[in-house]
Order: sequence, then structure tokens, then C-alpha cells
Amino acid sequence: MKRLRTVLVCGCALVAMGIAAGVALDRLDKAYPPPLAKLSLSQEVIDRDGALLRAYAAPDGRWRLQARIDTLDPQFLAMLVAYEDKRFWSHSGVDLRAIARAAFQLATSGHIVSGASTLSMQLARLIEPREERSFGAKLRQMARALQIERRLSKREILERYLTLAPYGGNLEGIRAASLAWFGKEPHKLGLAEAALLVALPQSPEARRPDRHPKIAKAARDRVLSRMASAGVIIESEVERASETKVMARRLQMPAFAAHLADAALKAEPDKTRHELFIRRSAQANLEAVAADAARRIGPRISVAMILSDAATGEVLARVGSAGYFDARRAGWIDMSVAQRSPGSTLKPFIYGLAFEEGLAMQETMIEDRPGNFSGYRPRNFDLAYQGDVSVRTALQMSLNVPAIRLLDAVGPVRLVSRMRQAGAEPILPPGETPGLAIGLGGAGMTLEGLVQLYGGLANRGRVRPLRYLAASEALPNPPTILTPQATWQVADILSGVTPPEGAPRLGIAYKTGTSYGYRDAWAVGYDGRHVLGVWVGRPDGGSVPGLTGYMAAAPILFEGFARSGAGLTPLPSAPAGAVRLAASELPFPMRRFSLGSPGHMAGAPTEPAPEIVFPPQGARIDLGLRSGGVDSMPLALKINGGRAPFRWLANGAPLPDTFRRRTASWVPDGGGASTLTVIDAAGRSATVQVFLE
Repeated sequence: MKRLRTVLVCGCALVAMGIAAGVALDRLDKAYPPPLAKLSLSQEVIDRDGALLRAYAAPDGRWRLQARIDTLDPQFLAMLVAYEDKRFWSHSGVDLRAIARAAFQLATSGHIVSGASTLSMQLARLIEPREERSFGAKLRQMARALQIERRLSKREILERYLTLAPYGGNLEGIRAASLAWFGKEPHKLGLAEAALLVALPQSPEARRPDRHPKIAKAARDRVLSRMASAGVIIESEVERASETKVMARRLQMPAFAAHLADAALKAEPDKTRHELFIRRSAQANLEAVAADAARRIGPRISVAMILSDAATGEVLARVGSAGYFDARRAGWIDMSVAQRSPGSTLKPFIYGLAFEEGLAMQETMIEDRPGNFSGYRPRNFDLAYQGDVSVRTALQMSLNVPAIRLLDAVGPVRLVSRMRQAGAEPILPPGETPGLAIGLGGAGMTLEGLVQLYGGLANRGRVRPLRYLAASEALPNPPTILTPQATWQVADILSGVTPPEGAPRLGIAYKTGTSYGYRDAWAVGYDGRHVLGVWVGRPDGGSVPGLTGYMAAAPILFEGFARSGAGLTPLPSAPAGAVRLAASELPFPMRRFSLGSPGHMAGAPTEPAPEIVFPPQGARIDLGLRSGGVDSMPLALKINGGRAPFRWLANGAPLPDTFRRRTASWVPDGGGASTLTVIDAAGRSATVQVFLE
């Protein structure tokens, strides 16, 4: 009975002590709660699949990325818990068995043999750093660990620890460490890599792989050995992992889509995680294409590229320069949103409007010769003229004068109105109204705007505004740039443009452009789903002699399409009402383009009639002729005016060929009086009589 009474008294005393301890802990907990406020984290920008595009250091200069248990390598987690705190999932913040073991070892050996800190205690030290190492400090950590365990789940504790743990230098957390030391996210760690990251937090500076690779390797190998002894990994894996070299350098943090990431942070500076529609693989490949191309083209050259999904407006890649950190190329300037002259890249929309309004069809003939449009005198890029050409040929050859003839007919205001409606307004000089020069690049336009406009060509006329943020929503009723029939006609023409030298045919439609003075080279192409735009030039607007869209930007376009990983979708099939007729099948009024002004008959020429300027009328010309015309010299023929092509007749017999140029030659078959006649495409003629000897 006495023994029972003693047991009851002791039991009651223990219960009372437990209650008192609980009350004391509650009071302490309320009076001095642990500092578990929101962490100061690095801001991160991720792609559509959650892959890291770019990270920014936290305000205190540390790389501190949020760790999430679900995205970590299970083997790494098992090794960490087994190495640091094997009863982590069962204790309440303090491991009494580990404390007893450590105390016994200290008492018997006179020095510390092993520690007793749990992961919860280590987290307490991380959120309240202290330089001192004493029993008092250890007791405070124990108290804080108990408080932490009352507030956070085990998963949350582990995530916090792996977000704050030091890994050398200004690296904190498993994600920053894995990216800096191995260039990969923690879920892709190999066994040797995981073991090193288990060892680093115990002595992060002494074991830094870039400064002390031998010490780092020894610490890693100790972790591997202990894990094998604990049965976490099999023995055969230890030898193989131990042979792996330790990375002796620190890698740069990812900086993909750097300009776009900067813009996302500027738009929402208080947000920690920004998700974009960018696809990291496409972004990385196009950045490599841009950097390689800039090096090939020359110094101070930059390259910008945008890849979008025309059906949704989602931007899959945006390259703002040939290298964000390349100061020699002013890489910090985002040229994908810079206002530059678009050259000839707006011509497809001029032709599309002409198709839409029934002014021309693909095989309609149109003049390519010098013209005067109320004082505006456009010239072709090569200063040469083709005479009469089909509308299809004029667009494929990017002839300037035919484009201006069509723009004069549809009206530059109508073109600008459609562009504004589609959300890509060209920038005109202050106080100026849209004029014909806009058709040849006489306005400011961004690569972003061009890609958005060309998205309408790939999407049957519907223009989806470009979208970068994953949280953004598509417009329910996108604006229209052209009718489906007109967009098909344009695509049918542009898909026939010859690829640049050395590039394979990809089944894409594309257009190039070159601004005045060789300052900007453009190429924009599309398939049935995607649009890729390319700009090449100097960010300072300097001239680059010889820089053209076809020679500089088009090869980048084709390489970008091939390496983007987006795949190639066939161009849309012809919608109802869209056909390509042969020239002989065209209605008579559509066979030749006419401005259709009052009193102007379709097909009537507006240029002077042809005039033979050599040989002149009545001239006697010595060609060294001998009897029978043997060894006779050719007679040069020259004309002014008229409309190409030209047909020459000598003494009533036509020469074998027609001529587009205003010069030709004829080898007479004998001397004496001869009659020469020229007939132009409008049926007008000129005749001279000469005497050959």
C-alpha cells in the first residue's frame, strides 16, 4: 500500500510538472513567438511548364528561392533526414535520445563527439542567427524548435529549412545551390550531387566546391558512406558516386527571356513568382540562334526575335537582343519593342486590301516603272524596273512601285486604320497624316507589332493580341485585319518566295524588309499556327552597309523555325471563294490593274508612247556590211517611253524574242534600206526607216 501511495504521489507530481511546463511554454510562446513572418525571397520568372527562366537576388543580396517538397528529389530528402535528423518525422522538435547520446559522449570523452540538433533546431538558428555557441544558445534553439513544431507541419519545417540553409557565398536554399553548383533544379540531382548538398550546410564556406574542391569531395564521400551504412543507398552505388568529380566552379543563375522578365517584375514588383507563356526550350534555342547570327554578321549587331502562337496570341519566345549581358552590342536594350522603320514588311497588307476590294488578283498585270504620285516618286530597291509584271511577281520580288500603286488605290488611311484596329499602330511623325511612304517603311513599327499583325495572316484574318503573362485572358472577339479570302491569297503568294541560300523549304510564308540606309533588316514568317519575326541591326540606329532582310534576317528566320521546336503546321487551305486563276481565266477588267479614276478606261496606258531614239529616222549607218551580209555587225536599238514588254520588227519580220529593257540589238541579213518598228505592251508603235551599209 505504501509503495502504491508513493507511485501515485510521484505520478501526480509528474503530471503537475507537465501541466506547469505546458502552461509555462504556452505563456512563453505567446510572449515570445518565433519570427516566422513571410520570408524575403528571390523573385523568379517561370515558363508555361514551371521551369525557371530567370531569378533575381533577394533585397539582401542573397539567392533565396522557395523550396517545395513535391519538386525535390526523394532520394535527397531521405539522405538529408537520415544524415541530419533521423527521427525528424517522429519527435516534437527536440530529440531527447540524441541529446542523451551526445551528453554521454561528452562526459566520457571530454569533447563533443556528435551533435543533437534537429532540423527544427537548425531552422530556429537560421531564423534567429547568433554568433555565440553555448549551452544557453542551444537551450534557446530547443525552445524555439518546440514553438516552431506547434505552428508548422513537418513538411513546412522541411521546406523552410531547405529555403534558408546556407550553401556557400550568398547561396541559400537547396534550389539556389543546385542551380549554382550543378545548373539544374533539385529534382534532377544525381546521387553524388545530392550527397554534396547534404554535406554543404554543415560548413558551407569551408566546403565550397569552387574554393575547396578536395574538402568538398571528402565531405560528400563521408555522406555517401554513412548513407550506405544506414541502408539509405546500396553499397555498389557509393563507389560509383565517389568517383565523380566535384564541380570546381559556380554557374550563373538562369537568365532566359531577360528583357521580358524585367518587364514582368516592373509591372508587378511585389509579386514573388511570375508565370509566362514562354516555352523555355524554344527561348533557349532562339537566344542561341540570335547570338550566333550576330557574331557572324558583325560587331555591334544585335538580333531580336519573337515566336507566337497565332491562334491564341501566346508568346512562346521573345529574344530582345543578341545577348542581354553583351555590352558591346548594347544587349540591355530590348529591340523587340523598339520603334524602327519596317521597310517592306507592310506590303502584304497592302496587297491583301487590294485583293479584298477586288482591285486585283494574283495574275493581274501591274506596272513597275517610275511614277509620280503627287510629288512622291518611289524607286525600287535595286533602282531597276521590270516593266509589266503580275501582282504575284510584284509581291514576291518586293517591288516598290507596284506596291505604291496599290496603296494609292486602297488609301494609306485605310491601311493604318486596319492596323490600328488590329492593335499595332504605326508611329508617324508628329502632326503628319498617313501617306504613301508608309508602304515602304515611312513609319515607326515594333517587331512585337509586326508579329501581331502577321498573326492575323496565319489565323485567317483574326488578330490575337500578343500575350505574355499566363494569367492573362484571350479576347473573346479578336479584331480582323483582312478577310479569310484575302489572307489566303497573300499566304499563297508568300509561300512561293524562294528561301535564302542554303535554307531548306519549310512550307512557310514569309516576307523580308530593309529600311532606308541599311539600318534595319527584317524577316517575318508563318505557318498555319506560328509566327516568327526577326529584326537585325544596330541598337543605336547606325547604318550597316549591305545589311538586307533577305541576306541577313531571312536565314535567321529559317534557322529559328527549324530550331524552335514548335513544329510546322501546314498553311490553311483555301476558304470558300478563294481561288487562283491563270491570267487567261481572269475577267477582262482584272487583267490589268487600273486606278479606276473617272474617265480612265481599264488598261489604258498612262505613260508616253514608245519612241525610237536609235537609230534615228533617215540615218545612214555603217555596219561594215559586205555582199550577202557575211560578218555583219549587230545594230543597237534603243527606245524611250512605252510599256514593257516590247516587240521589235525588222522589215516586217518579228525578232525572235520580246524585250523588257529599252535596249535591244539586231543583226541584219543584208544592206540597204530597212524599216524598224517597235510595239509596246499597250499596242502602241513607233517606226523608223534607215539605210544600212
